[in-house]
Amino acid sequence: MRTLISTAFVSLDGVVEAPGGEPGYRNSGWTVRLVDFLPEAYEIKGREQDEATALLLGRVSYEAFSPVWPDMAEFPRYRTMPKYVVSTTLAEDDLVTNWGETTILRSLDEVAALKETEGGPVIVHGSAALNRSLSDAGLIDRYHLLVFPLLLGAGKRLFSDADRDAQRLRLVEHEVYANGIQKNVFDVVR
Repeated sequence: MRTLISTAFVSLDGVVEAPGGEPGYRNSGWTVRLVDFLPEAYEIKGREQDEATALLLGRVSYEAFSPVWPDMAEFPRYRTMPKYVVSTTLAEDDLVTNWGETTILRSLDEVAALKETEGGPVIVHGSAALNRSLSDAGLIDRYHLLVFPLLLGAGKRLFSDADRDAQRLRLVEHEVYANGIQKNVFDVVR
């Protein structure tokens, strides 16, 4: 069984929207504009690339990342690893051709089936709506969170507001950096 890892830049109040500078959000680019850059705070991002064997994205994140990430020097392993996009509307013709093998999954049942295959970890980047659905369905096994010392108020949230039973997490790795970013790695307790 494969491990499904959700990785996110998140504000202290749970916002994940526009961390890299996407237009249309008033606090766009908050990870680079509002907190001093310290390379050591992002060590986990390189480790994720080394350890992941597949990338899972929602349609919106795929459409944002696919024109940019294939040519970025920071993401060389993501070029060749298999990618899965969860979407009911994306067509095969919508997929880029320069980013390696990409498979469209049409449901969370197909994500659950992917988890049952042989292989290493599958990592979810961005994809706020997908993350909420995966969490509500009990499909996420681990969270890699870089928590920024910011309160952003409005914005897309990483976690669902569904009324459900409490989900226990086990802290397996943590670190606090001089710029206030906290790395928290949690395993989901089943």
